[in-house]
Amino acid sequence: MKKTHIVALMMIGVLIAVIMTLSSSYTTYESFATAYSESGKEYQVIGTLVRADEMHYEPEVDPNYFSFYMADRDSDIKKVIFKEAKPRDFERSDQIVTVGKMVGDEFHASKMLLKCPSKYKDSDPNIKMSENVGILN
Repeated sequence: MKKTHIVALMMIGVLIAVIMTLSSSYTTYESFATAYSESGKEYQVIGTLVRADEMHYEPEVDPNYFSFYMADRDSDIKKVIFKEAKPRDFERSDQIVTVGKMVGDEFHASKMLLKCPSKYKDSDPNIKMSENVGILN
């Protein structure tokens, strides 16, 4: 074998190893039940805010404690504790993605990502764009 073939095979092997390493960090969205069954391991749980239940955030007392109730995709409702400040416009979020683990009956989130309603949605669907909008003379 030539040296170039050996180097090419080694590079292919390194590339496969990198891809395998990166693919192990990909996670899927799980439910609270899955996170509860394997407590101690971090999971991504996607859900919606349960507006009827209490949210607790007192920045004067502890600015790094925020708790709320979230329903996952299976409609299982759990208390979520987030040890950081309450995100801005939290109440307006459509979906919440939390990364964390179950501790007892509570989900302790280490990270949170909010999906808020689009600011580009039409507020009134009956409003039509004028035909000549965007036409330069």
